[in-house]
Amino acid sequence: MLYPAELRDLFNECKFKKICLNLKISIVFIYLKIMDTYVSILLWVIPGFMVMMTFEILYGHFTNKQTYTFMDTLSSLSSGITNILKDSLGLVVVILSYPYILDSIAFFDLESSILLYFVAFVCIDFASYWNHRLNHKVNIFWNRHIIHHSSEEFNLACALRQSISAWIGFGALFLIPAAFFGVPPEIIALLAPLHLFAQFWYHTQHIGKLGFLEYIIVTPSQHRVHHAINPIYIDKNLSAIFCIWDRVFGTFQEELDDEPPVYGVLKPVNTWNPLLINFQHAFNVIQDAYNTSSLKDKFRIWFMPTGWRPTDVIDKFPRNIIKDPHTRSKYGPNYSFFLKFVAVFHFVSINFLVYFFLSNFSIVEDDFKLLFGIIIFIAVFGFTSLLDLYKWAPYFEMIRSFMSILVLYYINDQYLLTNYNSEFTLMILYFILSIIISTIIIFYKNHVLIRFGNKIT
Repeated sequence: MLYPAELRDLFNECKFKKICLNLKISIVFIYLKIMDTYVSILLWVIPGFMVMMTFEILYGHFTNKQTYTFMDTLSSLSSGITNILKDSLGLVVVILSYPYILDSIAFFDLESSILLYFVAFVCIDFASYWNHRLNHKVNIFWNRHIIHHSSEEFNLACALRQSISAWIGFGALFLIPAAFFGVPPEIIALLAPLHLFAQFWYHTQHIGKLGFLEYIIVTPSQHRVHHAINPIYIDKNLSAIFCIWDRVFGTFQEELDDEPPVYGVLKPVNTWNPLLINFQHAFNVIQDAYNTSSLKDKFRIWFMPTGWRPTDVIDKFPRNIIKDPHTRSKYGPNYSFFLKFVAVFHFVSINFLVYFFLSNFSIVEDDFKLLFGIIIFIAVFGFTSLLDLYKWAPYFEMIRSFMSILVLYYINDQYLLTNYNSEFTLMILYFILSIIISTIIIFYKNHVLIRFGNKIT
Protein backbone atom coordinates (compact mmCIF):
# COMPACT_ATOMS: atom_id res chain seq x y z
CA MET A 1 0.00 0.00 0.00
CA LEU A 2 1.10 3.58 -0.62
CA TYR A 3 -0.12 5.04 2.65
CA PRO A 4 2.46 5.61 5.44
CA ALA A 5 3.35 2.64 7.60
CA GLU A 6 2.72 4.71 10.73
CA LEU A 7 -0.86 5.35 9.67
CA ARG A 8 -1.37 1.68 8.83
CA ASP A 9 -0.03 0.67 12.25
CA LEU A 10 -2.37 3.13 13.93
CA PHE A 11 -5.32 1.58 12.15
CA ASN A 12 -4.20 -1.88 13.12
CA GLU A 13 -3.79 -0.72 16.72
CA CYS A 14 -7.04 1.21 16.75
CA LYS A 15 -9.80 -0.60 18.61
CA PHE A 16 -13.37 -0.26 17.44
CA LYS A 17 -16.34 -1.31 19.51
CA LYS A 18 -19.17 -1.89 17.06
CA ILE A 19 -22.75 -2.48 18.14
CA CYS A 20 -24.93 -3.65 15.25
CA LEU A 21 -28.62 -2.84 15.56
CA ASN A 22 -31.54 -4.41 13.70
CA LEU A 23 -31.38 -1.55 11.22
CA LYS A 24 -27.72 -2.41 10.64
CA ILE A 25 -26.63 0.95 12.00
CA SER A 26 -23.38 0.72 13.89
CA ILE A 27 -22.16 2.96 16.64
CA VAL A 28 -18.41 3.29 16.62
CA PHE A 29 -16.41 4.70 19.50
CA ILE A 30 -13.05 5.75 18.09
CA TYR A 31 -10.01 5.03 20.19
CA LEU A 32 -8.27 8.36 20.74
CA LYS A 33 -4.79 7.23 19.68
CA ILE A 34 -5.98 7.38 16.08
CA MET A 35 -5.73 11.16 16.42
CA ASP A 36 -1.98 11.21 17.12
CA THR A 37 -1.12 11.41 13.44
CA TYR A 38 -3.70 14.15 12.87
CA VAL A 39 -2.25 16.22 15.71
CA SER A 40 1.27 15.75 14.35
CA ILE A 41 0.11 17.06 10.98
CA LEU A 42 -1.48 20.08 12.66
CA LEU A 43 1.85 21.08 14.20
CA TRP A 44 3.18 21.48 10.65
CA VAL A 45 0.08 22.88 8.98
CA ILE A 46 -0.85 25.59 11.49
CA PRO A 47 2.39 27.60 11.06
CA GLY A 48 1.86 27.47 7.30
CA PHE A 49 -1.65 28.87 7.69
CA MET A 50 -0.34 31.64 9.93
CA VAL A 51 2.32 32.61 7.38
CA MET A 52 -0.28 32.79 4.61
CA MET A 53 -2.57 34.95 6.75
CA THR A 54 0.34 37.25 7.58
CA PHE A 55 1.08 37.73 3.89
CA GLU A 56 -2.59 38.46 3.22
CA ILE A 57 -2.70 41.04 6.02
CA LEU A 58 0.48 42.72 4.76
CA TYR A 59 -0.78 42.71 1.18
CA GLY A 60 -4.06 44.28 2.27
CA HIS A 61 -2.19 46.92 4.26
CA PHE A 62 0.17 47.99 1.48
CA THR A 63 -2.55 47.99 -1.18
CA ASN A 64 -5.13 49.76 1.02
CA LYS A 65 -7.45 46.78 0.58
CA GLN A 66 -7.42 45.41 4.10
CA THR A 67 -9.91 42.58 4.62
CA TYR A 68 -9.10 41.92 8.28
CA THR A 69 -10.47 43.54 11.41
CA PHE A 70 -8.87 43.02 14.79
CA MET A 71 -11.56 41.35 16.89
CA ASP A 72 -13.07 39.40 14.01
CA THR A 73 -9.67 37.86 13.32
CA LEU A 74 -9.21 36.89 16.97
CA SER A 75 -12.66 35.32 16.88
CA SER A 76 -11.82 33.32 13.75
CA LEU A 77 -8.53 32.08 15.18
CA SER A 78 -10.22 31.23 18.48
CA SER A 79 -12.79 29.20 16.58
CA GLY A 80 -9.94 27.32 14.95
CA ILE A 81 -8.58 26.52 18.40
CA THR A 82 -11.88 25.04 19.57
CA ASN A 83 -12.16 22.92 16.42
CA ILE A 84 -8.62 21.60 16.87
CA LEU A 85 -9.42 20.62 20.44
CA LYS A 86 -12.68 18.94 19.50
CA ASP A 87 -11.12 16.95 16.66
CA SER A 88 -7.99 16.05 18.61
CA LEU A 89 -10.02 14.71 21.51
CA GLY A 90 -12.20 12.69 19.14
CA LEU A 91 -15.43 14.16 20.52
CA VAL A 92 -17.77 12.51 18.05
CA VAL A 93 -20.04 9.49 17.99
CA VAL A 94 -20.15 7.81 14.60
CA ILE A 95 -23.56 6.28 13.92
CA LEU A 96 -22.64 4.95 10.51
CA SER A 97 -19.05 3.88 10.03
CA TYR A 98 -17.22 3.73 6.73
CA PRO A 99 -15.63 0.31 7.48
CA TYR A 100 -19.12 -1.09 8.01
CA ILE A 101 -20.34 0.27 4.66
CA LEU A 102 -17.17 -0.94 2.95
CA ASP A 103 -17.67 -4.47 4.27
CA SER A 104 -21.28 -4.41 3.11
CA ILE A 105 -21.16 -3.07 -0.45
CA ALA A 106 -17.58 -3.17 -1.78
CA PHE A 107 -17.80 -4.32 -5.41
CA PHE A 108 -14.36 -3.46 -6.78
CA ASP A 109 -10.97 -4.06 -5.23
CA LEU A 110 -8.72 -1.47 -6.84
CA GLU A 111 -5.00 -2.13 -6.80
CA SER A 112 -2.89 0.25 -4.75
CA SER A 113 -1.96 2.90 -7.28
CA ILE A 114 -2.31 6.54 -8.21
CA LEU A 115 -5.72 5.64 -9.64
CA LEU A 116 -6.85 4.42 -6.22
CA TYR A 117 -5.86 7.71 -4.62
CA PHE A 118 -7.53 9.72 -7.38
CA VAL A 119 -10.78 7.76 -7.07
CA ALA A 120 -10.67 8.15 -3.30
CA PHE A 121 -10.11 11.91 -3.50
CA VAL A 122 -12.94 12.39 -5.99
CA CYS A 123 -15.25 10.31 -3.79
CA ILE A 124 -14.32 12.40 -0.74
CA ASP A 125 -15.05 15.55 -2.71
CA PHE A 126 -18.41 14.15 -3.84
CA ALA A 127 -19.26 13.27 -0.24
CA SER A 128 -18.20 16.73 0.90
CA TYR A 129 -20.58 18.38 -1.57
CA TRP A 130 -23.63 16.48 -0.36
CA ASN A 131 -22.72 16.81 3.30
CA HIS A 132 -22.24 20.54 2.75
CA ARG A 133 -25.53 20.81 0.90
CA LEU A 134 -27.35 19.05 3.74
CA ASN A 135 -25.84 21.49 6.24
CA HIS A 136 -27.19 24.42 4.23
CA LYS A 137 -30.63 23.07 3.45
CA VAL A 138 -31.90 21.49 6.68
CA ASN A 139 -32.65 23.51 9.80
CA ILE A 140 -30.92 21.41 12.44
CA PHE A 141 -27.88 20.65 10.29
CA TRP A 142 -27.27 24.36 9.70
CA ASN A 143 -26.19 24.50 13.34
CA ARG A 144 -23.17 22.37 12.39
CA HIS A 145 -22.08 24.88 9.77
CA ILE A 146 -23.16 28.36 10.85
CA ILE A 147 -19.82 29.04 12.54
CA HIS A 148 -18.05 28.88 9.17
CA HIS A 149 -20.30 31.60 7.72
CA SER A 150 -20.56 33.74 10.84
CA SER A 151 -17.81 36.24 10.03
CA GLU A 152 -18.90 39.45 8.35
CA GLU A 153 -15.47 39.64 6.75
CA PHE A 154 -13.94 37.27 4.21
CA ASN A 155 -10.30 36.30 4.50
CA LEU A 156 -8.06 33.31 5.11
CA ALA A 157 -8.78 33.43 8.84
CA CYS A 158 -12.45 32.69 8.09
CA ALA A 159 -11.41 29.27 6.83
CA LEU A 160 -10.48 28.40 10.41
CA ARG A 161 -14.04 28.94 11.61
CA GLN A 162 -14.87 25.26 11.85
CA SER A 163 -17.61 23.55 13.83
CA ILE A 164 -17.46 21.95 17.25
CA SER A 165 -21.18 21.16 17.25
CA ALA A 166 -20.95 18.23 14.81
CA TRP A 167 -20.94 15.57 17.51
CA ILE A 168 -22.85 12.97 15.51
CA GLY A 169 -20.88 11.50 12.63
CA PHE A 170 -22.84 10.25 9.65
CA GLY A 171 -20.63 11.48 6.80
CA ALA A 172 -19.82 7.91 5.80
CA LEU A 173 -23.29 7.76 4.27
CA PHE A 174 -22.02 10.01 1.47
CA LEU A 175 -18.94 7.83 0.98
CA ILE A 176 -20.96 4.98 -0.49
CA PRO A 177 -19.27 5.48 -3.91
CA ALA A 178 -15.86 5.10 -2.25
CA ALA A 179 -17.01 1.92 -0.53
CA PHE A 180 -18.40 0.62 -3.83
CA PHE A 181 -14.95 1.02 -5.40
CA GLY A 182 -13.36 -0.69 -2.40
CA VAL A 183 -11.34 2.30 -1.15
CA PRO A 184 -9.67 1.23 2.12
CA PRO A 185 -10.48 3.30 5.24
CA GLU A 186 -6.77 4.03 5.65
CA ILE A 187 -6.80 5.94 2.36
CA ILE A 188 -9.88 7.90 3.40
CA ALA A 189 -8.24 8.81 6.72
CA LEU A 190 -5.09 9.95 4.94
CA LEU A 191 -6.77 12.03 2.23
CA ALA A 192 -9.62 13.57 4.25
CA PRO A 193 -7.39 16.02 6.19
CA LEU A 194 -5.56 16.94 2.97
CA HIS A 195 -8.92 17.56 1.30
CA LEU A 196 -9.88 19.87 4.17
CA PHE A 197 -6.58 21.75 4.21
CA ALA A 198 -6.80 22.26 0.43
CA GLN A 199 -9.87 24.43 0.99
CA PHE A 200 -7.94 27.05 2.94
CA TRP A 201 -6.41 29.08 0.12
CA TYR A 202 -9.56 30.25 -1.61
CA HIS A 203 -10.92 32.19 1.38
CA THR A 204 -9.60 35.50 0.07
CA GLN A 205 -10.80 38.66 -1.66
CA HIS A 206 -7.44 39.41 -3.26
CA ILE A 207 -7.55 36.85 -6.08
CA GLY A 208 -9.82 37.49 -9.04
CA LYS A 209 -11.27 35.03 -11.51
CA LEU A 210 -8.84 32.39 -12.76
CA GLY A 211 -9.81 31.82 -16.38
CA PHE A 212 -10.27 28.20 -17.44
CA LEU A 213 -9.70 27.01 -13.85
CA GLU A 214 -13.14 28.41 -13.03
CA TYR A 215 -14.55 25.40 -14.90
CA ILE A 216 -12.48 22.82 -13.04
CA ILE A 217 -11.82 23.73 -9.42
CA VAL A 218 -13.38 25.87 -6.72
CA THR A 219 -11.76 29.31 -6.88
CA PRO A 220 -11.75 32.34 -4.57
CA SER A 221 -14.34 34.01 -6.79
CA GLN A 222 -16.70 31.05 -6.50
CA HIS A 223 -16.23 30.77 -2.76
CA ARG A 224 -16.85 34.47 -2.23
CA VAL A 225 -20.26 33.80 -3.72
CA HIS A 226 -20.76 30.92 -1.33
CA HIS A 227 -20.09 33.06 1.74
CA ALA A 228 -22.31 35.92 0.57
CA ILE A 229 -25.81 36.69 1.85
CA ASN A 230 -26.96 38.47 -1.31
CA PRO A 231 -30.24 36.80 -2.37
CA ILE A 232 -28.79 35.65 -5.69
CA TYR A 233 -25.81 34.04 -3.92
CA ILE A 234 -27.53 32.25 -1.03
CA ASP A 235 -26.76 28.50 -0.84
CA LYS A 236 -24.71 28.52 -4.03
CA ASN A 237 -21.29 27.02 -4.86
CA LEU A 238 -21.28 24.19 -2.33
CA SER A 239 -18.38 22.26 -3.85
CA ALA A 240 -15.10 21.91 -1.97
CA ILE A 241 -12.42 21.20 -4.59
CA PHE A 242 -13.99 20.35 -7.96
CA CYS A 243 -16.76 22.73 -9.04
CA ILE A 244 -18.30 20.11 -11.33
CA TRP A 245 -20.72 19.09 -8.58
CA ASP A 246 -22.26 22.58 -8.48
CA ARG A 247 -22.55 22.68 -12.25
CA VAL A 248 -24.11 19.22 -12.47
CA PHE A 249 -26.50 19.54 -9.52
CA GLY A 250 -27.67 23.10 -10.17
CA THR A 251 -26.03 25.05 -7.35
CA PHE A 252 -23.44 27.01 -9.34
CA GLN A 253 -23.48 30.80 -9.41
CA GLU A 254 -20.85 33.03 -10.96
CA GLU A 255 -19.64 36.10 -9.07
CA LEU A 256 -21.26 39.12 -10.72
CA ASP A 257 -19.43 42.40 -11.25
CA ASP A 258 -22.55 44.43 -10.42
CA GLU A 259 -23.37 42.43 -7.27
CA PRO A 260 -20.46 42.59 -4.81
CA PRO A 261 -20.73 39.88 -2.14
CA VAL A 262 -21.82 40.85 1.37
CA TYR A 263 -20.58 38.34 3.92
CA GLY A 264 -22.04 36.80 7.05
CA VAL A 265 -25.37 35.16 7.87
CA LEU A 266 -28.90 36.49 7.47
CA LYS A 267 -29.43 36.39 11.22
CA PRO A 268 -26.24 38.05 12.51
CA VAL A 269 -24.59 36.20 15.38
CA ASN A 270 -23.46 39.45 17.07
CA THR A 271 -20.77 37.81 19.17
CA TRP A 272 -17.08 37.00 18.98
CA ASN A 273 -17.56 33.88 21.11
CA PRO A 274 -17.12 30.77 18.92
CA LEU A 275 -18.76 28.48 21.46
CA LEU A 276 -21.90 30.62 21.52
CA ILE A 277 -21.96 30.82 17.72
CA ASN A 278 -21.69 27.04 17.44
CA PHE A 279 -24.94 26.48 19.32
CA GLN A 280 -26.84 29.70 18.65
CA HIS A 281 -28.98 28.34 15.83
CA ALA A 282 -29.81 25.14 17.72
CA PHE A 283 -30.90 27.23 20.70
CA ASN A 284 -33.19 29.28 18.44
CA VAL A 285 -34.74 26.13 16.99
CA ILE A 286 -35.27 24.71 20.49
CA GLN A 287 -36.97 27.95 21.53
CA ASP A 288 -39.31 27.86 18.54
CA ALA A 289 -40.10 24.18 19.08
CA TYR A 290 -40.99 24.97 22.69
CA ASN A 291 -43.02 28.09 21.95
CA THR A 292 -45.12 26.80 19.07
CA SER A 293 -48.52 25.40 19.99
CA SER A 294 -48.52 22.99 17.06
CA LEU A 295 -47.37 19.46 17.90
CA LYS A 296 -46.66 18.90 14.22
CA ASP A 297 -44.40 21.96 14.09
CA LYS A 298 -42.58 20.92 17.26
CA PHE A 299 -41.36 17.87 15.37
CA ARG A 300 -40.95 19.05 11.81
CA ILE A 301 -39.10 22.30 12.60
CA TRP A 302 -35.87 20.31 12.91
CA PHE A 303 -36.08 18.98 9.37
CA MET A 304 -37.56 21.94 7.54
CA PRO A 305 -35.48 24.21 5.29
CA THR A 306 -32.94 26.36 7.11
CA GLY A 307 -34.56 29.39 8.71
CA TRP A 308 -38.11 28.01 8.66
CA ARG A 309 -40.19 28.92 11.72
CA PRO A 310 -43.73 27.99 12.81
CA THR A 311 -46.23 30.67 11.81
CA ASP A 312 -47.49 31.17 15.36
CA VAL A 313 -44.06 32.18 16.70
CA ILE A 314 -42.88 34.49 13.92
CA ASP A 315 -44.90 37.50 15.12
CA LYS A 316 -44.84 36.62 18.79
CA PHE A 317 -41.06 36.15 18.92
CA PRO A 318 -39.57 38.22 16.07
CA ARG A 319 -35.91 37.92 15.15
CA ASN A 320 -33.58 40.36 13.47
CA ILE A 321 -33.18 39.10 9.91
CA ILE A 322 -31.22 41.08 7.32
CA LYS A 323 -33.53 42.23 4.54
CA ASP A 324 -31.07 44.28 2.50
CA PRO A 325 -27.47 43.03 2.77
CA HIS A 326 -26.06 46.28 1.38
CA THR A 327 -27.46 48.36 4.26
CA ARG A 328 -26.63 46.06 7.16
CA SER A 329 -24.40 47.21 10.03
CA LYS A 330 -21.50 45.01 11.06
CA TYR A 331 -21.05 43.85 14.62
CA GLY A 332 -18.19 45.68 16.30
CA PRO A 333 -18.24 47.26 19.77
CA ASN A 334 -15.81 50.08 20.50
CA TYR A 335 -12.81 49.06 22.56
CA SER A 336 -10.26 50.91 24.62
CA PHE A 337 -6.57 50.30 24.00
CA PHE A 338 -6.46 48.49 27.33
CA LEU A 339 -9.11 45.98 26.29
CA LYS A 340 -7.36 45.37 22.97
CA PHE A 341 -4.19 44.65 24.92
CA VAL A 342 -6.13 42.26 27.16
CA ALA A 343 -7.46 40.48 24.07
CA VAL A 344 -3.96 39.96 22.68
CA PHE A 345 -2.66 38.84 26.07
CA HIS A 346 -5.34 36.17 26.41
CA PHE A 347 -5.03 35.03 22.81
CA VAL A 348 -1.25 34.61 22.96
CA SER A 349 -1.46 32.84 26.32
CA ILE A 350 -4.16 30.46 25.12
CA ASN A 351 -2.08 29.66 22.06
CA PHE A 352 0.76 28.70 24.39
CA LEU A 353 -1.62 26.28 26.12
CA VAL A 354 -2.70 24.88 22.75
CA TYR A 355 0.90 24.40 21.61
CA PHE A 356 1.70 22.53 24.82
CA PHE A 357 -1.42 20.41 24.36
CA LEU A 358 -0.58 19.46 20.77
CA SER A 359 3.16 18.94 21.20
CA ASN A 360 2.60 16.55 24.12
CA PHE A 361 -0.54 14.93 22.77
CA SER A 362 0.98 11.52 22.04
CA ILE A 363 2.72 11.10 25.41
CA VAL A 364 0.08 12.10 27.95
CA GLU A 365 -2.83 10.06 29.25
CA ASP A 366 -6.33 10.49 27.88
CA ASP A 367 -7.72 11.88 31.14
CA PHE A 368 -5.00 14.55 31.11
CA LYS A 369 -5.87 15.45 27.51
CA LEU A 370 -9.54 15.82 28.36
CA LEU A 371 -9.02 17.98 31.46
CA PHE A 372 -6.42 20.16 29.78
CA GLY A 373 -8.67 20.49 26.73
CA ILE A 374 -11.55 21.62 28.96
CA ILE A 375 -9.29 24.27 30.50
CA ILE A 376 -8.57 25.66 27.02
CA PHE A 377 -12.22 25.49 25.94
CA ILE A 378 -13.28 27.48 29.00
CA ALA A 379 -10.44 29.96 28.46
CA VAL A 380 -11.63 30.65 24.91
CA PHE A 381 -15.20 31.04 26.13
CA GLY A 382 -14.12 33.41 28.89
CA PHE A 383 -11.88 35.74 26.94
CA THR A 384 -14.22 36.04 23.94
CA SER A 385 -17.11 36.77 26.32
CA LEU A 386 -14.95 39.56 27.70
CA LEU A 387 -14.61 40.91 24.15
CA ASP A 388 -18.41 40.89 23.87
CA LEU A 389 -18.45 43.19 26.92
CA TYR A 390 -20.78 41.01 28.97
CA LYS A 391 -21.01 42.40 32.50
CA TRP A 392 -20.51 38.94 33.99
CA ALA A 393 -17.44 38.17 31.87
CA PRO A 394 -14.70 39.55 34.20
CA TYR A 395 -16.22 37.65 37.13
CA PHE A 396 -16.29 34.50 35.03
CA GLU A 397 -12.66 35.10 34.07
CA MET A 398 -11.64 35.34 37.72
CA ILE A 399 -13.42 32.11 38.62
CA ARG A 400 -12.19 30.10 35.64
CA SER A 401 -8.59 31.29 36.16
CA PHE A 402 -8.66 30.35 39.85
CA MET A 403 -10.21 26.95 39.10
CA SER A 404 -7.65 26.35 36.34
CA ILE A 405 -4.83 26.88 38.82
CA LEU A 406 -6.37 24.32 41.16
CA VAL A 407 -6.84 21.80 38.36
CA LEU A 408 -3.29 22.24 37.06
CA TYR A 409 -1.85 21.65 40.52
CA TYR A 410 -3.66 18.38 40.99
CA ILE A 411 -4.14 17.13 37.44
CA ASN A 412 -2.80 13.64 36.88
CA ASP A 413 -0.86 13.48 40.18
CA GLN A 414 0.94 16.77 39.54
CA TYR A 415 2.21 15.56 36.16
CA LEU A 416 2.88 19.08 34.93
CA LEU A 417 4.73 20.20 38.04
CA THR A 418 6.99 17.16 37.91
CA ASN A 419 7.84 17.00 34.22
CA TYR A 420 7.32 20.53 32.84
CA ASN A 421 8.27 22.92 35.60
CA SER A 422 8.98 25.94 33.35
CA GLU A 423 5.83 25.48 31.27
CA PHE A 424 3.81 24.93 34.43
CA THR A 425 5.14 28.18 35.91
CA LEU A 426 4.15 30.13 32.78
CA MET A 427 0.66 28.64 32.88
CA ILE A 428 0.18 29.60 36.52
CA LEU A 429 1.52 33.08 35.77
CA TYR A 430 -1.03 33.47 32.97
CA PHE A 431 -3.94 32.56 35.22
CA ILE A 432 -2.71 34.85 38.02
CA LEU A 433 -2.38 37.77 35.59
CA SER A 434 -5.84 36.95 34.25
CA ILE A 435 -7.25 37.28 37.77
CA ILE A 436 -5.47 40.62 38.23
CA ILE A 437 -6.70 41.95 34.88
CA SER A 438 -10.26 40.87 35.62
CA THR A 439 -10.10 42.61 38.98
CA ILE A 440 -8.95 45.83 37.31
CA ILE A 441 -11.82 45.64 34.83
CA ILE A 442 -14.36 45.06 37.61
CA PHE A 443 -13.25 48.07 39.64
CA TYR A 444 -12.54 50.42 36.72
CA LYS A 445 -15.14 49.24 34.21
CA ASN A 446 -16.39 52.74 33.50
CA HIS A 447 -12.99 53.57 32.08
CA VAL A 448 -12.04 50.42 30.15
CA LEU A 449 -15.33 48.84 29.06
CA ILE A 450 -17.12 50.85 26.39
CA ARG A 451 -20.76 50.34 25.47
CA PHE A 452 -21.73 48.48 22.34
CA GLY A 453 -21.75 50.28 19.00
CA ASN A 454 -21.71 49.58 15.31
CA LYS A 455 -18.27 50.96 14.61
CA ILE A 456 -15.68 48.36 13.67
CA THR A 457 -12.47 48.48 15.70
